[in-house]
Amino acid sequence: MSAGTSGAPIRVGIAGLGRAGWHLHAGTLAALPAEYRVVAVHDPMPDRMAEAVAEFGCASYPDYADLVAADDVDVVVVASPSATHAELAVRALEHGKHVVVEKPFATSLAEADEMIAAARTAGRILLASQNQRYSLLFQTVRDVVSSGRLGQIVEAKTHWHAFRRRWDWQTIPELGGGTLNNDGSHAVDHVLALFGGAGEPEVFCRMRTTPLSAGGAEDHVKIVLAWDELVVDVELTNACAYPQPKWLVLGTNGTLVADGDVVRWRYVDPDALTPRVATTTPTEGRRYNTEELPWVEEERSVAGDAYADSHRRMYTELAPALRGGAPVPIPLDDIRRQLAVLDQCRATTTKTPIAEDVR
Repeated sequence: MSAGTSGAPIRVGIAGLGRAGWHLHAGTLAALPAEYRVVAVHDPMPDRMAEAVAEFGCASYPDYADLVAADDVDVVVVASPSATHAELAVRALEHGKHVVVEKPFATSLAEADEMIAAARTAGRILLASQNQRYSLLFQTVRDVVSSGRLGQIVEAKTHWHAFRRRWDWQTIPELGGGTLNNDGSHAVDHVLALFGGAGEPEVFCRMRTTPLSAGGAEDHVKIVLAWDELVVDVELTNACAYPQPKWLVLGTNGTLVADGDVVRWRYVDPDALTPRVATTTPTEGRRYNTEELPWVEEERSVAGDAYADSHRRMYTELAPALRGGAPVPIPLDDIRRQLAVLDQCRATTTKTPIAEDVR
């Protein structure tokens, strides 16, 4: 089944009208009226559904079963608390709907496999909302790394840093909260999209629960992914008051740093370098070896690229797939690899509480 094959807008039902459902999904879809129309919503809070009815002229369904059974819904967006994603996605797929799932796609690899199996059985599209793949910052990093300008990548670091206290539902483990699900789903997806062609990595992980998060879920996570010739350091924390660069990529020809609104990379052309041979001959004046390198320096500003812009690009690329004329933009095999890494993180670490120093 394709959606909107006549050229009419693709009809969307949204389950969950919280931060993501309202601002990132409903808001984005409303901004793409030629492609999408919000026709139905479900949320346990009646006032939120009433707000959506007033905003979009859509139907509201207090019972999720009625939304997924509605004949005028082509696609269901699952934007409910993380622990419910698998159940709601499978139910929508079993009713013949295409499904978009807010991150984290699932809270375990087993859940992801159940969702993927349901999509394949139903012959429907199942998309993980990995919108951060569409940020200009990440796309620039990907373009530079794939260009080969930096040479062989030796190591990369990505930092998801903040200093903040949280006490919302995303700090509660039973609801699927925690930094591994909330930020790790994006960060690990990025690393695998950049470097996953090297095969499956070894995974090291340590997680901490600090008093900065009220609900007991982890809020400081260190992940190291190691391939034979590459190590990637992923740091996710709410306990960094001096945020480090989002990306630092070290290569045999140069380095990239992405910090704030600017991506910069500095590299040399190896063909322009004088060949060197190791020697035991003492250097003049007992100095270290020195030479002037012919650096090439480039940068790109990504200022003004809002978080919502990445959602707009994702949904714009998804529309042709829903209409039956293009491949799904984010393959399910990619998402399964991500969930496998996150599962390994859970299996190889013990969440250690830190004494309550912050009130």
